[in-house]
Amino acid sequence: MFDLVYPSRPAPVYPRPSCEHPGKQPLPQGEILPLVEPNGVVYGQAGRAWCHSPQGSKALHPVVHLHIIDREGRLYLQKRSLSKHLLPGYWDTAVGGHVSYGEQIQEALYRESSEELGFITYNPIYLGAYSFFTGRDSELVVMFAAVGHPTLHPDQAEVSEGKWWSYEELDAAMGKDILTPNFEQEFSRIREQLKALL
Repeated sequence: MFDLVYPSRPAPVYPRPSCEHPGKQPLPQGEILPLVEPNGVVYGQAGRAWCHSPQGSKALHPVVHLHIIDREGRLYLQKRSLSKHLLPGYWDTAVGGHVSYGEQIQEALYRESSEELGFITYNPIYLGAYSFFTGRDSELVVMFAAVGHPTLHPDQAEVSEGKWWSYEELDAAMGKDILTPNFEQEFSRIREQLKALL
């Protein structure tokens, strides 16, 4: 099981002072994310906006993904809200979101699944972790699965709709600007692991 290792004292805030910007840096506003090494050691903290800016695009920060598969071998996907800045209207992983500073991985997983789908009654199965670079930011993606056919309640602010997809339907949609590129890449990586859970 993968988890984060926080320092005993609050981690330094990024961006750090530099020759161009000496002195004390202002505290970040909004959502604060942990900055991590690929092994999960937390070395800093920064605002989400900075992590997604050109200056912070190489700062690795953790996210969680939950894949929900039913006993018929279908995968539940969410359709990203049209109000999303990135890839609105694309189909994506059932649950995905950032880990906040101070949270552990499973805390973030349950928080995100509750917020997005009203789903908290499951036993997460750890599938692995990998680094994903979008050109816009750098994510340490920690993947989980849940098996079953739960009643899900998508939050309309986050998710415009949800749907169960067969493997055949997913294969037919690949490379056609229907699924997010991150989902396509991740599904190719774990498709056999998901089948093995049935």
